[in-house]
Amino acid sequence: MTIQQLKYIVALDEERHFARAAEVCMVTQPGLTIQLKNLEEEIGIKIFDRNKVPLTPTVLGIEIINKAKKILREVDEIRDFVINEKNLLEGELKLGIISTLSPYLIPLFIQAMKEVAPNVHFIIKEGYTGHLMRDLETGAIDVAIMATPTGNPNLIEHVVFKEPFVAYLNQTHPMANDEFYEMQPGDKTELLLLHHEYCYNAQLLDICGLKTSDKIKEQFTYDINSIETLKNLVRAHLGFAIIPKLSTVNESGGLFKPFKEPVPVREISLVVSDSFSKKLLLEKMNEAIWNCLPESLKKDFSYKKIRWNDSPYFIKAISKL
Repeated sequence: MTIQQLKYIVALDEERHFARAAEVCMVTQPGLTIQLKNLEEEIGIKIFDRNKVPLTPTVLGIEIINKAKKILREVDEIRDFVINEKNLLEGELKLGIISTLSPYLIPLFIQAMKEVAPNVHFIIKEGYTGHLMRDLETGAIDVAIMATPTGNPNLIEHVVFKEPFVAYLNQTHPMANDEFYEMQPGDKTELLLLHHEYCYNAQLLDICGLKTSDKIKEQFTYDINSIETLKNLVRAHLGFAIIPKLSTVNESGGLFKPFKEPVPVREISLVVSDSFSKKLLLEKMNEAIWNCLPESLKKDFSYKKIRWNDSPYFIKAISKL
């Protein structure tokens, strides 16, 4: 027994004619007749008396048709409920965001979302890429703002923008006064990385053409989780850093340098599980993020994606710096 078969018997009851009912249901008359026959054989009851003109339901057929009408009304209510839920801009939403983006995007994003969805309460969790993917799959968070592609077939990614990387240099660096940054022979051993940010670090190693970080800065070991701490280490002449452009938008001076095109970038997306249903809210979040970005991040430019693992879903930079 199917919903479609129930629709057919209701249409037959209303039209009392096979050809007209088939036209209403947008199906061929033989197709409707076969479905009615299949349903009657399944339940073991004749729903319509075909010997009468016009077509007339049997006594038990009337009861079945009435129940079918009730079921179809409930189906419509479920459909209306789902549509309403998808378009609902209120309630609670658990949002995860990678720690290399959170301090710079979240203040802008919150202000933008207050205007478009004032009745949505956001619970924001900052975390690492691997943790956020796990939380999406388990339902601990609803949406994540993170670098993609993830390579995870259970997650759906909605790309919002491409964020360029820039080099962060101290004033004594050989390229401190140049317009663009190019990798120098001595830079590879001076690259500062973030502890636990394996995906982020892999992107930086790829930019620099390095296979491993084992030999970087052998003279000291550190456990750093903040881009701002990296920047302070650069200012203290303890190395150089490659950082996302959004982390520099409120800075002035010559400490950060763009790369020449094609610019290395990371792709920033809204990521959800394949069961996430609030599509309108996701659209509003996408618009809010894009609208709150600095204009410099909205411009078209030649870029190359940087991989952060060996998954075939990732694109490795073709040219080496």
